[in-house]
Amino acid sequence: MELDRDLRSRQEVRTLVAQAHRAQEHLARLDQAAIDRIVQAMAEAGARDAAELGQLAAGETGFGNAEDKREKNLLASRTLWEAVKDLKTVGIVHRDQARKVWDVAVPVGVIAGIAPSTNPTSTVIYKAIIALKGGNAIVFSPHPGAKACSLETARRMMAAAEAAGCPDGAISCISDPTMAAVDELLHHPQIRLILATGGGAMVRAAYSSGKPAIGVGAGNGPVYLHPSCQLEQAVADVIRSKTFDCGTICASEQSVILHADQAQRMEAELTRQGGCILDEADGKKLAQYLFRANGTMNPAVVGKPAAQIAALAGLSDRAKNAKVLLARETGVGPKNPYSMEKLCPVLGLYQVRDENEALQLSCEILRHEGSGHTFTIHAEEEAVIRRFALEVPVSRFLVNTPASLGGVGLTTGLFPALTLGCGAVGGSSSSNNIGPLDLINLRRVAWGYQTAETGHTTGETDDALIEALTEKLLRRLVHEA
Repeated sequence: MELDRDLRSRQEVRTLVAQAHRAQEHLARLDQAAIDRIVQAMAEAGARDAAELGQLAAGETGFGNAEDKREKNLLASRTLWEAVKDLKTVGIVHRDQARKVWDVAVPVGVIAGIAPSTNPTSTVIYKAIIALKGGNAIVFSPHPGAKACSLETARRMMAAAEAAGCPDGAISCISDPTMAAVDELLHHPQIRLILATGGGAMVRAAYSSGKPAIGVGAGNGPVYLHPSCQLEQAVADVIRSKTFDCGTICASEQSVILHADQAQRMEAELTRQGGCILDEADGKKLAQYLFRANGTMNPAVVGKPAAQIAALAGLSDRAKNAKVLLARETGVGPKNPYSMEKLCPVLGLYQVRDENEALQLSCEILRHEGSGHTFTIHAEEEAVIRRFALEVPVSRFLVNTPASLGGVGLTTGLFPALTLGCGAVGGSSSSNNIGPLDLINLRRVAWGYQTAETGHTTGETDDALIEALTEKLLRRLVHEA
């Protein structure tokens, strides 16, 4: 019977990709206005249903909470639409008249979208919007533990898009995400790009598929509380960030670094605002519960509130009302569990002698896990910020903001995104907050120009003629595709 299930799931993928391919051919013939009508309708549907889809995600996965998932859904719909509505992604998107070079946007084609269990509805809304904005179709592979809410989100996105003129099949989702189905999707000849968000194994599978892929690495961002920081606000930001959806955003802080001579007042503020600094016995007990013998995180703690984790780990009563649990750490590496990524409201707590040691430790933590992802500093001295910005190996360097919210563009000017590239240092093909411009190719149309060396006598090229010839070329290329 298992073989039959695998065969059925493979056939479903083949059907969905074939439908997506036909839909994408139609999308490629739409103009910018038509594409934008479709994307706006999707964004409006995502915003309208943000609360309901947040409840579905929290209920099915048991991760985080419905209210914060609603906010993620709004980021992926309303906020994202504001960021992309004026982007040119169809036809001639840039003209360099002096050099006679034009950039023509070309959709990549059918995209495979991997959706994680930590953000199962917001990721589907976000990836569907950026894919369609670029004229692409997308087939989602949901996490098995979140397939119902991801499938329902994809269905609603497709319904909204279709009502606005989108061809049927442009957005779809695998209903039975077996390993066989995922393998079929990643290797299907009509899949042109893989947009991977999920665990390390899934991202590695995407990159090893032989297809172009955009994936992300692990997040393990330290936060440095410099002595010049506005301490009360800095701590409030850390607590808010680490409790947002119970720590499931990969950009969230994972370790707090502070100066030893400032530790007393900073730790007092952390405690006052709901942090619980564990004693040595509770720290060891929690570490044993957080990570399994093979070094992987215990799934029972992912996206759970601090008080629930404290109860599950059998910590002392003082930890059971905490918003965030903090455990002292002195080293970095596999034998130092609090130097690892923790997708829950748990933080490592480091003390350093000075700024030099803080910089060295920050880089060491990131190079152990989290290279290229995110780093946060709370400081008022611009010289300090500049020094760290030039040396810390990350793609998102956040200043005076909650990392989980700032990294995805909620509290910063970064592009609103739920796929955060880590660059080459993090094993990723991009360092961007991924958007529609990452999902198109550019065709350069270039004309020869008169030079004394060539002896050409064509003179100045008529712009109207150039545009007419370009449109004719585009029509031919679309027909040939």
